[in-house]
Amino acid sequence: MVSSSHEAMHRVFQKEPEVFGRAFRALDIPFPDPIAVTLLPTDLTEPSPLERRVDTLLQFDTEREGSYLVAVESQGRRDHDKPANWAYYTSYLHAKYKLPTVLLVTCQDKSTAVWASGPFTVGPALWPMLTMRPLVLGPHNVPPITDVRAAAADIPLATFSAITHGKDANADAILRTLAAALKTIDQEDAEIFAELTEEGLANSPALGTWRELMAVDTAFFRSERAMKLRAEGRVKERAQTILQVFEQRGLAVPDPVRERLMSCQDLETLRVWFNRSLTVTKADDLFAESDG
Repeated sequence: MVSSSHEAMHRVFQKEPEVFGRAFRALDIPFPDPIAVTLLPTDLTEPSPLERRVDTLLQFDTEREGSYLVAVESQGRRDHDKPANWAYYTSYLHAKYKLPTVLLVTCQDKSTAVWASGPFTVGPALWPMLTMRPLVLGPHNVPPITDVRAAAADIPLATFSAITHGKDANADAILRTLAAALKTIDQEDAEIFAELTEEGLANSPALGTWRELMAVDTAFFRSERAMKLRAEGRVKERAQTILQVFEQRGLAVPDPVRERLMSCQDLETLRVWFNRSLTVTKADDLFAESDG
């Protein structure tokens, strides 16, 4: 039976696929930033009685380096049958979609993560035909996020950090940081990530701590201060999105433009500026009609 912690370890990537790129930038692994992400069917079954499925399958489209697939597998323990399955998944997806394929394995304990990193070979020792080297995210390389500002800036990554470090000695500090950061975002999103965290911590001692934190904070999500913080978070997020558009389009952003953009507190104005950011030829033109 698939556990709730298993589900949460890959559902984070369904909720926020871009967390993949941010996580690997933190590890200094140079995957290109996507301009579009597509959730693909996870069924890898061929016309035969054997059914095969990955946990999550995503297609990442980049501006300059084409598209690639990311197959996400959550692994709770060593399973010596898995490398052969992973080799099948990777080969099948490459043959079906004609795209480079990356296997991402998520783990909650270091020993499983180290094992899952491989490499695994298929074929005779003297002539290996295929080598599997999964990308692995786990407590050995996902940073423990204990700074509220850092957590608020990247809630999906902070959630994944809390899940992967659920068995660590400092799990309580990580969970308290995430709980505080959830207060800064929209209530609906906060509840989704709170649920994912609870699922990911199933059967771990940290689960009790998380439930206590959520029981205390439930009233906060309905408070006037919480609504103000969520509005501020949306404003900041939209401004940062415009900067990301400029970065992906290769447009330089002068300091005065950046300062005016980040100081704007009106969501409607930022919406107009975002639409312009997709077509202007230089960052200064963002405010042309506003100044006219």
